[in-house]
Order: sequence, then C-alpha cells, then structure tokens
Amino acid sequence: NALKQELDTLLRELDELRAEIRRTSPRYAALTQPQPLTVEQVQQQVLDKDTLLLQYSLGEDRSFLWAVTPDSVEVYELPSRSQIEELGEEFYRLMQNPDYRGESRNITVSPNIPQINASATQLSQMLLSPVADKLPGKRLLVVADGVLNFIPFAALPTPGGGEELTPLLVNHEIINLPSSSTLAILREQDAGRQLAPKTVALIADPVFELDDERVTGQSAVKASDLGRIVVNRSADTIIGRPIPALPGTRQEAEAILALVPADAAMSAFDFDASRATVANTDLSQYKMVHFATHGFVSSSAPELSGVVLSLVDERGNAVDGFLRLHDIFNLELNAEVVVLSACQTGLGDSIRGEGLVGLTRGFMYAGTPRLVVSLWNVDDAATAELMSSFYGKLLSQQMTPAQALREAQLEMLASEDRNSPYFWAAFTLQGEWK
Repeated sequence: NALKQELDTLLRELDELRAEIRRTSPRYAALTQPQPLTVEQVQQQVLDKDTLLLQYSLGEDRSFLWAVTPDSVEVYELPSRSQIEELGEEFYRLMQNPDYRGESRNITVSPNIPQINASATQLSQMLLSPVADKLPGKRLLVVADGVLNFIPFAALPTPGGGEELTPLLVNHEIINLPSSSTLAILREQDAGRQLAPKTVALIADPVFELDDERVTGQSAVKASDLGRIVVNRSADTIIGRPIPALPGTRQEAEAILALVPADAAMSAFDFDASRATVANTDLSQYKMVHFATHGFVSSSAPELSGVVLSLVDERGNAVDGFLRLHDIFNLELNAEVVVLSACQTGLGDSIRGEGLVGLTRGFMYAGTPRLVVSLWNVDDAATAELMSSFYGKLLSQQMTPAQALREAQLEMLASEDRNSPYFWAAFTLQGEWK
C-alpha cells in the first residue's frame, strides 16, 4: 500500500512535469500530446484519394465513428463504451486461443474457429457496417480508442459479405495510428532525414530465469524474483510465475540475419539481449530494429509499459532487464521500421489500450515513423515464418513495411495449417504506410 501511494504521488508529479515539458519541449509535446488538426488539415496533410480514415471515440452513453476522405466527412453513432468493450474483450481473448492455457509461445494450437468467427462477425457489424459502402477499394487508416487498440481489424469480416466471411485483410491495407495528427507530425519530422547506413539490429532470445540452461553460475538472488518485481510494478496483474523463455525467437532472428550481409547487421542473443546492450549500441545506424521478446503493457499507468530483456547474467546475477517507456523515449533511432515481435502478456482485466499507444509514441519519438507490433501471445513457429516472409519482401522485393506485412499475412491466411487469425492477425502496423 505504501509503494502504491508513492507511485500515485510520482504519477501526479509526472503530470505536472508534462505540463512543463509542453512549454519547454514542443517536439515531445507535439507527438505525445498532439494538438488536434482540423478536419481540413487532416484531409490535406494525412489522407489521399485511396485512403479512408476511420476514427473511433467511445463514450459512456454512446460512441461515435468518423469516416473521413479527402472530400467528405460522415459521423455515425455507435453503442456505448460498455457494449463495445464487452464484445471487443471477448473477441480479443478468443483470438489469444480459448483452447490454450499455457504461457509460452511454443505450443501448436487449434483455436475454436466457429466461436472466433461468431464474435468477429458481431464486432464487424457493430464497428464497420455503418461504413460498409465506403470501404471498397480503400486503404483503411484506423484511429482506435480504448479496447479497440487491441482489435486486429484485419481479421474482422468485411461487412455485408453474407455467409462467406472474408477478412478485411484480403481486400484492404490496414494501418493503425495513435491519432491522425500524429501522422502529420511524423511526416514533418521525417522530411530530409538521412538514411541509416546499416540494415538491421536484432535483439532476441533473452535469459529470464536462473534455471535457464544457459546460466552457468549460481546467485543468492533468483533472477526471476527480480524480474517479477520489476515487471509487476509495470503490469496490471501479478505474474506470480516464471517468465517463459522464447527459444523460437532465435530461429526468427537467424532467419532474418540470413537475408542480410554480415557487416550490415547487429545481433544480440542470450545474455547480450540486454538493457545494457540497447543503451550502449548506436541504434541510429540501422534502418530496421527488431525486438523478439516479451512486452508488457499497462492500461492503468501507460508510463510503466515496456520491453523485457535479459534478467540474469552468465554467473546467475540478477540484472535490471526491463526497458521502460522512458528508456524508449530516450533512444536515438533512425529506423524505417521498428518491430516489436513481443508477447503482450501484461494486460489487465480492463483492456484500455493506452499502454500500447504509449509504446507506439515512445518509439516514434525516438526516431521511427512506423512500428510493427504484436497484440497477443503469438505462436513461436508461426511468428518465425511470418517474420521471415515479412523481411524477405521488405529486403528482396523492396516493398514498404505495410505492403510486406500484408503480403506475409495473406500467405499465412492461404496456408492449410496457419490460416486461423490466431497465427497471423496479432501483428499490426502503426504509423506511416508510405
């Protein structure tokens, strides 16, 4: 209770600091607390003829959807926040796989497809049916609110499709944004930016626990104890169990490394996949930065979200491996894309989405116009396949990150054993699509 009271006090002081920062650091304030653009500015600075902006706002009694094109604005009334949250949280939890109760990404699963389809159809009817006639032929730019930040719109069926459920992914490129104003700010900051000289930096397969076979020494303090103390202060729920290793992330990273000349890549595995490595590496030299590890998102205190790296060294000594949001804001990046191939395992009972928005803005402020993020615990093998395909299209076929992600997901959707949205829909692109 004393720690919670102290934390509440610190968060209040943080709010006061934010007000001061807005006065003294306009660039930070512009990205993290953007002043809304007018409709005309959004139409001129953000949209093009092929893009439809869908902006949601959830309210206690009723919610709203704005559908904006370069030459039109329509507003639609939606049900209350509680009704949307009920459906959204049900769909989100089903997408994490109802038949699976483990904690690792290492399981082959068979999600309940009929239950997922029924939930997705209900959600699509609620969120998309009002604008069904505006969707054809458009890229969809989604500015979500609350629980909708965790909904993979790509997996929702196209409204009005009858018995045949066609995911939006099939006919649409789908982009997520913290706000429409954010994209205008990113484009302004990105103008004239020098291209990074090297290709990719990969941080993968950290060591979380003292009983990991990679640990050769023995410490008096269990690394997992420190890890959970650090993580629990940032997650909405008490983990209360060992943090699972992610061996598939090494396969994922090695598949990416195979596509890149050795002198154009940096990789940090095992104990080197650490907070210290991130702090001491000049990540601004890389066009792409890839984290393959656990991520934690706090809805109640978004400032405490972050990425978990190695929590123990070679001798078994506990180390601080939690890359917090303030660490992310202080990174110096020059990346075309940052990929957070991380399990979002720290979600509380109320999924609001503010923590995910905070992480997104943190990396954007650090110096990237776009991120690929995961929304739930993803299967190790499936993620390795998806990421290998994504980077192959990005590096060999010169696709944009948005195009590469969609094509990789479409390939998985067309496969026999990975076509469930559980395997491919967890990954979304946040930010610039060009």
